[in-house]
Amino acid sequence: MRLHGLRPSWKRKFVHTTDSKHALPVAENILNRQFEPAAVNLAWVADITYIRTRSGWLYLAVVLDLYSRKVVGWAMAPTMPASLVCTALQIAIAQRQPAPGLIVHSDRGSQYASTDYRTLLRHYDLVCSMSRKGNCWDNAVMERFFLSLKMERVWLRDYANAGEATRDITDYIVGFYNSTCLHSKLGYRPPSVFERESVDKTPILVSGKT
Repeated sequence: MRLHGLRPSWKRKFVHTTDSKHALPVAENILNRQFEPAAVNLAWVADITYIRTRSGWLYLAVVLDLYSRKVVGWAMAPTMPASLVCTALQIAIAQRQPAPGLIVHSDRGSQYASTDYRTLLRHYDLVCSMSRKGNCWDNAVMERFFLSLKMERVWLRDYANAGEATRDITDYIVGFYNSTCLHSKLGYRPPSVFERESVDKTPILVSGKT
């Protein structure tokens, strides 16, 4: 790296976003690191991360479909109340219209254990799953997405404010990650392309026959 004038962009201040010291109900780890469901809308993962701007922190809540690794819902705000994660999940539900029984996995932070979030899951008959305490590997796919976002975009920028960061991160998700970024796990196809090709290959039933 020195020979070619390259340097890493890892050095950043850590901000704690998971508050698991609460008396709210905690769900079992139903997902149990089963990161390869057989189809879309069978298992989603969710989490919150932080974005540095010159005007303060911006918090990003994301929902990602494990089958295609596609970001299906997200929301940003200067604080991280339960409404932030609820908004991201509501957007994902509105876009995807999942069937009852979908697993939604997160950490055991207070936002995901909140009454509002659990009520939203129950309303749509979605299954709540949570990582074990202090075990980031239970949500490794989401952690990898956040690392990619920061290495490929956020750590290369100097955002003046939340509005600027929000526009740029939205551009990354919509214009690059979902539609252009090649994933080795998906046969070097972007999530949107992988999903579309998977749907095209699904057998169609006609008069009880495929």
